Amino acid sequence: MRGAGSWWRGKSTPAKVETYTRWSFHFLALVEVGTFGLPVLGAMPPSLSWVLFLMVVGHAALSAVFASRALDWIRGTRARPVRLLWVVAVATAVVAMMAIAVATRGPADGDKAGAAVAMFTGVLGWGTGILALAVRETRRTVYTAFGFALGTGAYSWALGVPALAALVTVGAVLLAVGFYTFVCAFSVWLLNSVYALDAARETKTRLAVAEERLRFGRDLHDVMGRNLAVIALKSELAVQLARRERPEAVEQMIEVQRIAQESQKEVREVVRGYREAELGAELAGAQGVLNAAGVNCTVTGSPAGLPPAVQSALGWVVREATTNVLRHGNAERCDVSLRVADGFVVLTVENDGAPSDSRGGSGTGTGSGLAGLRERLSVVDGTLEAGPAEGGVFRVVARVPLSSSALPPPASSADSSDASAPAFPPASSSSAGWSAPASSSAASSSASLSPSGPRSVRKAMGDGISGGFAS
Repeated sequence: MRGAGSWWRGKSTPAKVETYTRWSFHFLALVEVGTFGLPVLGAMPPSLSWVLFLMVVGHAALSAVFASRALDWIRGTRARPVRLLWVVAVATAVVAMMAIAVATRGPADGDKAGAAVAMFTGVLGWGTGILALAVRETRRTVYTAFGFALGTGAYSWALGVPALAALVTVGAVLLAVGFYTFVCAFSVWLLNSVYALDAARETKTRLAVAEERLRFGRDLHDVMGRNLAVIALKSELAVQLARRERPEAVEQMIEVQRIAQESQKEVREVVRGYREAELGAELAGAQGVLNAAGVNCTVTGSPAGLPPAVQSALGWVVREATTNVLRHGNAERCDVSLRVADGFVVLTVENDGAPSDSRGGSGTGTGSGLAGLRERLSVVDGTLEAGPAEGGVFRVVARVPLSSSALPPPASSADSSDASAPAFPPASSSSAGWSAPASSSAASSSASLSPSGPRSVRKAMGDGISGGFAS
């Protein structure tokens, strides 16, 4: 059962809807056999009953195969099953004609006639309705339904059924066909809508990542553009003065050196501000990015009143834990809670996508990400626990004593290249409540945005978040 549960949890929401839709049609095929085929066995003579029963079984099997092929066509993985569509249509007409012939020309027995009529109505309604899966236009579906209904009425009247009874038959067929057609058409619409929503959410996350990269690149350009232009001009001037053996060349190079040092300082300030961790913004950003990635994230507790050093340390925990949810496992929910108990600030991040092992990445075991977090927490006398917990969840718990409020916030120097420190800047309304870091190169940017599907987008977002920026 655990394997089956893991198989189901490993699917994305659209894949789950598709699987549910497929098995629903297969189940309806079994319902057709049980509802319209089995009653015939007890109501008809053995030879006739088995013929009718096998016809219903064959029709149900064809319908199940056709539904599966039609859903493949809807998802774009298979060509439209035109031949199978005609086979199902002909089989539906043949079984329905056989059933109504038995009902009108067979033994004069109420039970036998009732079983034949039920078989006729059910097979015709289900067989016609399922054709809607492979019909592009609603108009054609309506024409097909009316065609089967009118054909049934004409065939019944030709068999000697009174005109009023034939008209009632047409109405009953229209109701049955209309119901099953609506069920099938609605299933197709729902499946396409879920996939469209998932694609829109994927686009939203990609745009958020791209927007933040553009913003960070713009900030760097604003800082470095003017300074680099001045450095280039003064360097050229120094070269010309040096060729003329003028003493002013040294002064120009000193000025170039000063501007370069000033530029280095400004870049550090940009990166340091970009990588600061403010707990309130981190909690809002984590909730926004996880919800955008299809993970139902809830946040309880407020960081108001906590010392800045504690907020900064716990903000890094939120960044790393959020990155792990995106990069590892297949979480559907993530609960983040912040509380004060017994003189400690306790931050708990729990998700239901616990990875199958603890290898690789920074999210489990003794990865570099957790090691970096423990170092940051140690500055404020905090502790960190991370690992699988009961119920198939992965839990990260950080505890920081409030007595550490007098300690300075942990350093966030832009000089050190900390690959394990994910950048999670404050949320902005223009990027769905979160921001992701800039990539270090255009090649890595295009590579991280290329995967398709929510799971790939989660990993791309996690890679981008955890990459950070090192000057």
